[in-house]
Amino acid sequence: MKLYAIVPMALVAVCAFRAPIATTSSAASAGGWVKLFDGTTTNGWHTYGQSSAGSAWKADDSTLHLIGSSTSGRGDIVTDSEYENFDLKLEWKVQKGTNSGIMFDVHEDPSKYQNTYETGPEMQVLDNDGHPDGKIFKHRAGDLYDLIPCKQQTVKPVGEWNQVEIRLKNGRLKFTLNGVDVVETKMWDDNWNKMVAGSKFAKMPGFATYHKGHISLQDHGGNEDVWFKNIMIKQL
Repeated sequence: MKLYAIVPMALVAVCAFRAPIATTSSAASAGGWVKLFDGTTTNGWHTYGQSSAGSAWKADDSTLHLIGSSTSGRGDIVTDSEYENFDLKLEWKVQKGTNSGIMFDVHEDPSKYQNTYETGPEMQVLDNDGHPDGKIFKHRAGDLYDLIPCKQQTVKPVGEWNQVEIRLKNGRLKFTLNGVDVVETKMWDDNWNKMVAGSKFAKMPGFATYHKGHISLQDHGGNEDVWFKNIMIKQL
């Protein structure tokens, strides 16, 4: 989770007039699942507040790869389309010391929210053993970041693929990591509001208030690499 990226205000106009890119990834597959990553391009994704994905994000060997050593083209990427009531599946792996995340319900309005995390809740992606956040309660891999910890630790070692499912329907949220349900909660009720009020998001009035938004993959700003693949979604 990062709390420092700034989106230039000059990009607001670009964001406001961008239309979703039509790609083969938008074609529905069996069972209503839609591929969000076609395996060969970054079509369907763009850096938050911009018109396309930055150069640090590469389609590499059927993965969506953030190259941590890149000195340009950085930033969180988001889907061109927005989603409400969905089932999201993907896989991720990290380099030693990596911090990243998967956010949802991201409202893209850089004139009001400079960063994805100001609106979008996050499933933490992390090397628990090699990054300082691994020692912080509710900041470990699979946690609903800074809100709810995993019921049990199921994350795989650095370099191995982790399977994720994020399911949200009518406020019922469930995280599954490597086949185990690790977080379950109800969003937008009194208990949720109290939980947010006790978190680092308390001073972000737009956080988790939107019931529809973009999916985002996080660039935490470090020098470590992170890979995502088999990214797909189904509307519920």
